[in-house]
Amino acid sequence: MAGVQVLLSLLCLSSAQAGKLLVVPMDGSHWIGMKPVVQELGKRGHQVVVVIPEVSMTLGSSERTTTITYPVPFTEEEMYEDFKAGMAKIISQNLVTDLDKLRNFILLLDIISEVSVRNSESLLFNKTLMQKLKDWEFDAVLTDPFEPTGAIIAEYFSIPSIFIQVNLACGVDFPATQCPSPPSYIPQRYTFYTDQMSLWQRTVNLMRNFLQPMACRYLYSRADEIASRFLQRETSMVEIMSRATIWLMRSDFAFEFPRPVMPNMVMIGGISAAKPKPLPQDLEEFVNGSGEHGFVVFTLGSMVSELPEVKAKEFFDAFRQIPQRVLWRYTGVVPKDAPKNVRLMKWLPQNDLLAHPKAKAFITHGGTHGLYEGICNGVPMVMIPLFGDQGDNVQRMVARGVAETLNIYDITSEKLLVALRKVINDKSYKEKMMKLSAIHRDRPIEPLDLAVFWTEFVMRHKGADHLRPAAHDLNWVQYHSLDVIGFLLLILVTVIFVTFKSCVFCFRRCLRKSHKKKKE
Repeated sequence: MAGVQVLLSLLCLSSAQAGKLLVVPMDGSHWIGMKPVVQELGKRGHQVVVVIPEVSMTLGSSERTTTITYPVPFTEEEMYEDFKAGMAKIISQNLVTDLDKLRNFILLLDIISEVSVRNSESLLFNKTLMQKLKDWEFDAVLTDPFEPTGAIIAEYFSIPSIFIQVNLACGVDFPATQCPSPPSYIPQRYTFYTDQMSLWQRTVNLMRNFLQPMACRYLYSRADEIASRFLQRETSMVEIMSRATIWLMRSDFAFEFPRPVMPNMVMIGGISAAKPKPLPQDLEEFVNGSGEHGFVVFTLGSMVSELPEVKAKEFFDAFRQIPQRVLWRYTGVVPKDAPKNVRLMKWLPQNDLLAHPKAKAFITHGGTHGLYEGICNGVPMVMIPLFGDQGDNVQRMVARGVAETLNIYDITSEKLLVALRKVINDKSYKEKMMKLSAIHRDRPIEPLDLAVFWTEFVMRHKGADHLRPAAHDLNWVQYHSLDVIGFLLLILVTVIFVTFKSCVFCFRRCLRKSHKKKKE
């Protein structure tokens, strides 16, 4: 029986003919979520070509793939300086009121609109490289729509596009897929609301929903101009994105609030949460030395390893007062009296540490990769959102009773101590997190296998038109059935008018007859 199953598996694999896939990734943590898919497709025999800029933070070659680089008009130093300046602006904001959040949202749109097209012109108008890619005759493009370049290339080559993404800034994924998004219970991005909103929150959410198209036009104004110039016709990124074949969504309903999704939106939350590996001997000795108190993992993601000295001091002061040991990914200034229970590292095996039975808490910024690793391993969290979708991610975890949240703007050692002691000592956090972990892991197919299947499906069938809803062919009036409502109102008014006129006519006839009888 086992032999038959192996044979069937081999037949299924061989049935997927080797295809040609062009990959245009986004830098930073976005690449971490895409890389496992790219490598797995390479292992399965597909010809995978990854196009990346010569200067980047995290991009690089992948196993069993071909990597092509192209020049960009900035240096690595300039790139990091721009990133640090943007981070400093965001961290300095205190997001308390809805007006503060709106200002922060506009600031993010400004930063993202520049970052997202930083490499676009360098690749799109590189005629030699573009011709080389066109001659390759790819079956599909796998890209992150956060950076519009890949979507524009797919449009130019007239080949299917597969998007792998999470929480696009203006929520363009929902209008682009024609997915319903009722503002009564689906919070807009960057509002930091849950699906249980008060009257005021629903009012704000509705106004933000009305402003969404304007926000998307503002965010993609530069990209729209580049796309129109490159394709030599007037177009927009929303229009181009609406032709995406499959949207691989890096979330699932263990984490995300329940909401409608379209047939071509595939949930692959937890795709980067790999099987844990044994810890290096020195780390194993350090965490085991924590005894019954266990240890805390602290990292603010792949792109932030430093904090201002004043902020860092608050963390050192808090860690000095807890019995747990702390592993902290930190490369900033270290005080002379740094506590002995803290081990600072330039890089740490986050998933492997969270999988350790002595892991008691996870201090994180709320990025989706760390978030899902925390969920998979059932570790309660203290969450400190810094930028982007992290504030929304935090609210989803707090709403499930598995995390506490703090504001980086006004964080103190006392606030951090209260939050840490709460998630470690209150057993309800651990119990709820273990339940959430069990729900997330109880699935018929692994996220990576699902993402690979749909990518191969698109390459085999040259698209997935059967999943495209007719809503894309309707205008705004037709989509909301305003023409039907108008037609029915016209009929109703006509019926009322005819009925009224008939009644008036009958009434007058009756009056005339009564007058005649009186005269007689």
